[in-house]
Amino acid sequence: MNVGVAHSEVNPNTRVMNSRGMWLTYALGVGMLHIVLLSIPFFSVPVAWTLTNVIHNLGMYVFLHAVKGTPFETPDQGKARLLTHWEQLDYGVQFTASRKFFTISPILLYFLTSFYTKYDPTHFFINTASLLSVLIPKLPQLHGVRIFGINKY
Repeated sequence: MNVGVAHSEVNPNTRVMNSRGMWLTYALGVGMLHIVLLSIPFFSVPVAWTLTNVIHNLGMYVFLHAVKGTPFETPDQGKARLLTHWEQLDYGVQFTASRKFFTISPILLYFLTSFYTKYDPTHFFINTASLLSVLIPKLPQLHGVRIFGINKY
């Protein structure tokens, strides 16, 4: 029983990405980031697209795969403190709608970025490395795995 808390979930991090309007807010945030970068006068269109992709993927990596624990007090006896947000999402169940959305969105952004940078080799390499940095941690085989002990505690 949760006494003195405003939510009914044991861990609110598990359901926050499924809440109403979250996907739309996420897409609008990425769109606004791109518009802000396009409005900077000395950025060309390919540079703005590459920066949008890299900033998006860096933010996604930090907030979903690097930060562990939960900002809420949870009655789960500390089980969530060693898990990243991605591992807590939907109680760790793989291939749910929100996990699919947050896996497909960087891929779609990568395709758009590659198209608008006209597949320039420098931009292509940067964008591919950025995409792989967020897709590899999402693989089900890496659920709970800490490579070389990084982010173990």
